[in-house]
Amino acid sequence: MTDATIARRQLGDTLVLGVGRTGRDVALYLQGLRAKDRVSSVTVYGGVASFEGQVTRELEAAGIRVILGTDEIEDEERYDLAVVSPGIPEDSPFFQSARAHAVETVSEPELAWRESPERWVAITGTNGKTTTTTLACQLLKRECGAAVAAGNIGTPTIRAVSERDAGGWIVAELSSFQLETTQRLHPRVACLLNIAPDHLEWHKTMGAYAAAKEKLFQNLGVGDLAIVSDRDRWCVPIRERLLARGLRTLTLDVAADCGGACAAFVRDDRLVVRLDGIEHILLPAGEMGVKGAHNIEDALAASSIALELGVSEPVVNDTLRDFRPLEHRIEPCGEVAGVSFVNDSKATNPDSVSKALSSFPMGHVIVLLGGYDKGLDLAPLARDVAARCKVAVCFGDAGKRMAQEVEGAATAERSARVVRREHLRDAFAAAVELAAPKDIVLLSPACSSFDEFKDMGERGRLFKSLVARLSPTDVGGTR
Repeated sequence: MTDATIARRQLGDTLVLGVGRTGRDVALYLQGLRAKDRVSSVTVYGGVASFEGQVTRELEAAGIRVILGTDEIEDEERYDLAVVSPGIPEDSPFFQSARAHAVETVSEPELAWRESPERWVAITGTNGKTTTTTLACQLLKRECGAAVAAGNIGTPTIRAVSERDAGGWIVAELSSFQLETTQRLHPRVACLLNIAPDHLEWHKTMGAYAAAKEKLFQNLGVGDLAIVSDRDRWCVPIRERLLARGLRTLTLDVAADCGGACAAFVRDDRLVVRLDGIEHILLPAGEMGVKGAHNIEDALAASSIALELGVSEPVVNDTLRDFRPLEHRIEPCGEVAGVSFVNDSKATNPDSVSKALSSFPMGHVIVLLGGYDKGLDLAPLARDVAARCKVAVCFGDAGKRMAQEVEGAATAERSARVVRREHLRDAFAAAVELAAPKDIVLLSPACSSFDEFKDMGERGRLFKSLVARLSPTDVGGTR
């Protein structure tokens, strides 16, 4: 079946799981296809915890059938296609009930790609996805016409499909959850930045998590480009399998040139992208608008995508100079009495925090760690915190375990002070009390936010609002 045939095919009776932002957009999109005789019916099941609200009333007003308060699809119901929102695990009773009642069950990005399969870029990784997606989208907008960032970054891909301009690119940030149930998704460029422990409460094992990430490349062909890091033990075998398939594979490595026909690396402090043996020598890393080795890697990935798709070197250089930190990702949010405050609420796993700490001088960071405990191994992070930080203020559901790990990692040479507080507000107050001029108070929690907040954005905004209310006399080191 060709891509064009996929985009025109009949979908029949359709089922949507979930009534969040993604479920809403999918249901309304499918309802719009009823006028084109491609969809016969649309039914939404919200799940056992769902209840009536503004979204459900909107869907019902549009003529969509909505079922709330259950994970069980009615026995007599049969569907041609079920579309599952992110956050519903494949092994959950809800997903399995849908699968038992549908000919085919797919993720929302899979549906979006099938509806509009041209000009897709897809990006995944444990860390750096949002920065790379945002930067790649900005680069494509500057020289290749329209482009929209979608997927895990906030805008569901199905909405991007319905709103995309003719000739525009979709730059999709895709999570392991979204990739797990893809089948035909086929981007023109696919990028895997890194794989570090995360979401094991969902995937159960690192092997399953890595396999979900690798699905990004499953449909690539000879004319496409795969971009993959070789800096962690999970990405290296994926890269080897891509090369064994004969795919054009660009190796992403800040530290060294791998020597292949396609590579992205730093040489003599300058960013270099090599495509099919032709080198593009870009600006010095020090001229970038964002700092840190992790941001260099993200910039190399985004530049590789842009250069592959026709963006010129001058535009790449100018965009990298102009680019600034994203909200909630090592975001400077003020200085009070000589103390800097940085919001890194998006750091929801240990590896992302370790990378953040490397951006700051040793011995001057007061880091706020904690939140919902995902059960990840904290020992490597604890060693980094003990070695690099002045103080670790541990809070929330994971606070006790985090504090114990950092205390256990302390030695005569690595002796960060550990403070325990219940909530983020209290942790912030303790950090401010302990701060002195030239210190950095860094919210970089290493955990999800769901014990205290609805999402990491709400957590980060609270941190920024607390900073905004500070006066110089509030900071401990100035008293």
